[in-house]
Amino acid sequence: MSDTEEEPAPAAVEEEEVEAELSVLDALREVLEKAMIHGGLKKGLHECTKALDRRTARLCCLSKDCENEEYKKLVKGLCSEGEVHVVMVESGKDLGAWCGLAKLDDDGSIKKAVRTSCAVITDFGEETRALSVLLDYLQKQADGAEI
Repeated sequence: MSDTEEEPAPAAVEEEEVEAELSVLDALREVLEKAMIHGGLKKGLHECTKALDRRTARLCCLSKDCENEEYKKLVKGLCSEGEVHVVMVESGKDLGAWCGLAKLDDDGSIKKAVRTSCAVITDFGEETRALSVLLDYLQKQADGAEI
């Protein structure tokens, strides 16, 4: 019996190590999913600018591959005015898929993703490990910018 009791303990330690090594992008993906579930995710220019203007936004994601420079300037300006953190994402298709703007295959892989250049979180939903990882990263970025 002691052999079976000892086996689950190392597995639990391995799971904790995997969670400790959660990357910032994986954390962002999970936070976006939780916000979408709780109704706190805004997608697209119209919804995002309304949330930023009303100062209800808590975090903004902006894609680097957005072609419209005026769009980027508007969103960054509203974010700086409202003191909202901006996270730059490499691809708008990735951001769209993370926001639920994608069709999935039967096996759960992404078949077609709609591109979005901006997403804003107004409500994180629940406190998760991913949220704490993301907020720690943003705090370190803010501290580095002030130095």
